[in-house]
Amino acid sequence: MASLKVPSNVPLPEDDAEQLHKAFSGWGTNEKLIISILAHRNSAQRSLIRSVYAATYSEDLLKALDKELSSDFERAVMLWTLDPAERDAYLAKESTKMFTKNNWVLVEIACTRSAVELFKVKQAYQARYKKSLEEDVAQHTSGDLRKLLLPLVSTFRYEGDDVNMMLARSEAKLLHEKVSEKAFNDDDFIRILTTRSKAQLSATLNHYNNEHGNSINKNLKEGSDDDYMKLLRAAITCLTYPEKHFEKVLRLAINKMGTDEWGLTRVVTTRTEVDMKRIKEEYQRRNSIPLDRAVAKDTSGDYEDMLVALLGHGDI
Repeated sequence: MASLKVPSNVPLPEDDAEQLHKAFSGWGTNEKLIISILAHRNSAQRSLIRSVYAATYSEDLLKALDKELSSDFERAVMLWTLDPAERDAYLAKESTKMFTKNNWVLVEIACTRSAVELFKVKQAYQARYKKSLEEDVAQHTSGDLRKLLLPLVSTFRYEGDDVNMMLARSEAKLLHEKVSEKAFNDDDFIRILTTRSKAQLSATLNHYNNEHGNSINKNLKEGSDDDYMKLLRAAITCLTYPEKHFEKVLRLAINKMGTDEWGLTRVVTTRTEVDMKRIKEEYQRRNSIPLDRAVAKDTSGDYEDMLVALLGHGDI
């Protein structure tokens, strides 16, 4: 599922830290060396490298990278080097700011992470920003958007595979009634989406599809197309078919006039260690071109090399 390629014999974190320090020394920065190390270490290994680097050189590795790198390449390396929970906390914070507001990112974090992962994100958020994620989401949203987003980021879903088929049938019926009534912001509609386990929700939506001949998202597309409806459909896709959501984000990021580097970098750095292989398969199926080739066509230089390495291509 992950696209990350780690060498069979990984150097000691002390050696990696020393090599990274050398990459920052002298005239110019050795970007190739940075990529060859960081783009081929998993999150636990990167965390050790950061700890050793700080202990050895009395400087946070992230600060060193910030001083040495720039532009889209810097953003990709910095995001990738962060611990996953720290990274998501940072992305969530950026998503609630006035000039970088992006409710789609909040939906991604709330709906594609496990219950424990989301809990760790909220811990990291509090540690870094001295307030809760829920507090910021409530403050920076209103109306139906707040009604959907706040319970999404507040939930702690059951992670097991147990499914109650009677409940799935009854809640599929209830969802269909609310969709037919165009009661898209109904309390019970939101309660089901924001509290049920992913296994239970999949069973409910499968029953909805089988019973009514359409997926719920297809029926929802017949409603209005405002921000709330778009987020509602995105939440359902993220909960049940995340690779489809991320393929769409990548497709829009790459195909629009001028690449959306922020969206491209976000998806690659957050999904490389999770389900990037499935996303790549979905991208190939949808666009008839391998994702790494599409990325290479639309980016250049060290930024291209970093992304392509994270996608599982290039030398280790």
